[in-house]
Amino acid sequence: MSLTFLLGGARSGKSSLAVELAGKWGGPVIFIATGEAGDDEMAERIRLHRDERPAAWGTVEAPLDVRSAFEGVPEDAAVVLDCLSLWVANLLARGDGPREIAVENAALSTLAAARRSLTVVVSNEVGLGVVPATELGRRYRDVLGRVNARWAADAERAALVVAGRALPLS
Repeated sequence: MSLTFLLGGARSGKSSLAVELAGKWGGPVIFIATGEAGDDEMAERIRLHRDERPAAWGTVEAPLDVRSAFEGVPEDAAVVLDCLSLWVANLLARGDGPREIAVENAALSTLAAARRSLTVVVSNEVGLGVVPATELGRRYRDVLGRVNARWAADAERAALVVAGRALPLS
């Protein structure tokens, strides 16, 4: 197993670190992207992330069915999954409940942890701030917190990324 889980706040440097780690792999790399360009600002964010990674890397856009994207990756390829936080938001927007998300997340995390090639997974830590004002915001925070805990438990290495620095969690 070579699963690395990077957790951090917005603009903390976690995606850049994931790209850096995968860039050292020395073999093929597949980038699994969960974000969708729903507006101009998000389209620009996606473009900037795309420009940051090598052109030779493969990209799979998987806003909902991340497990199928993982299953399609050759065993010798490294994987960067960026990010779980958008994936969870997409599932909640589709109407998936916490139980369905937990089941899918467990299957995905188990699949990723079983890979022999480098796998780097990125997610946001959203539980360190104020309590969200809306029921949906609180549900998102709670579901993502449980998703993140599962990945941290399954990962060989987990780190909290703050200001571009990785602080080991395991």
